[in-house]
Amino acid sequence: MEAFKVYHGQTVPYMLDNIDTDQILPKTYLKLIEKTGFGPFLFDDLRYLENRKPNPDFVLNFPEYKNATILVTGENFGSGSSREHAAWALLGYGFKAVIGGSFGDIFYMNATKNGLLPIELEQSARKKIAVLDPETELTIDLPNQKVITPETSYPFEIDAETKHKLINGLDEIAITLEDLDLIEAYEKKLPSYWQ
Repeated sequence: MEAFKVYHGQTVPYMLDNIDTDQILPKTYLKLIEKTGFGPFLFDDLRYLENRKPNPDFVLNFPEYKNATILVTGENFGSGSSREHAAWALLGYGFKAVIGGSFGDIFYMNATKNGLLPIELEQSARKKIAVLDPETELTIDLPNQKVITPETSYPFEIDAETKHKLINGLDEIAITLEDLDLIEAYEKKLPSYWQ
């Protein structure tokens, strides 16, 4: 997993509430067996018309947001099913962070386990970020827990363990391997019939 420390990127506003994982990635695309390749199907039912032509009325298809890597959204983002594929689709599209009012619990966990940073900010802050010029670069400073615009900064909360994992790029396997010496020492103590 790629470490997330200080990130600079452009934003795209999609300020609806209750965007669930079925909207983020429709079930049609759950057949892929790798964690990659889901980006083209992000918000598929909204991004494309019936003939797979880009929907000109959907914000991700607006030319001014083509370089956006930070999604700014409403309340309860990622609610619904437990599909990890939703986080994979956001990452595959190029998003590094999602700034919302709140997140579905399972989505939040899936996002952080894959290196996507979900940030909770008050609606007033999100509204100000949502109307920034599309070319404006936002800074996310995870060590200091701040979202920084050219005019101001907004503090955000994150639990210490999740912050440690993201800053150091540690997934569950990497965390387990931090204790490799202890694991190997334990295995050496096992009776021979276990080996």
